[in-house]
Amino acid sequence: MYGPEDFVEDTNVSRETLQKLTQYADALVKWQKAKNLVANSTLEDRWRRHFLDSAQMFSHMRKRLGDRPIRMIDIGSGAGFPGLVLSIMGLGTAHMVESNGRKCVFMNQIVRTTAADAFVHNVRIEAFDAPDYDVVVSRACAKVEQLLDWSHPFRQNSTEMWLLKGEGVEDELTQAEASWKMKSERFESLSSSSGTILRLYEIEKK
Repeated sequence: MYGPEDFVEDTNVSRETLQKLTQYADALVKWQKAKNLVANSTLEDRWRRHFLDSAQMFSHMRKRLGDRPIRMIDIGSGAGFPGLVLSIMGLGTAHMVESNGRKCVFMNQIVRTTAADAFVHNVRIEAFDAPDYDVVVSRACAKVEQLLDWSHPFRQNSTEMWLLKGEGVEDELTQAEASWKMKSERFESLSSSSGTILRLYEIEKK
């Protein structure tokens, strides 16, 4: 079973970061029964399915965005994947937008425990009044076109979108391109043979 040692080998995180993520992973197990934070079928393989899935974006984002602190918004954060993991890893400030109150309570607990540079907003994304962000991230929340529509009010010209998508990503892009002009880049997922890390940039409404 994939565990913390494998995670370190794949991500090269520091001992301090691993300690914080281990606290996060342990809390996920503890809270799951009462709060139903993630699919029960993924809990045993949490280090691969949730933590590696989120963390694998870090190195790609750093290569393209540089070492500056990133201001990011995570749409439909759920239990904090990927934005809270990326924040704990040191990518920058994460604003987690999630309408499910119990998941927000959990994320706030993780923020306190790990001293993450993150803020949790218990609100639907359609009602979120937000300033501009450098990056929009999202996982398993909605199709590409919907995410583009939702994030339009708080994207600036240089804002990029980094999305964790499944095997239907090409169909989603085709649908989105009916309304949006954008450039895209894809990276192979480390956590899933059918997964893709999708980068969208130079985004314009048609």
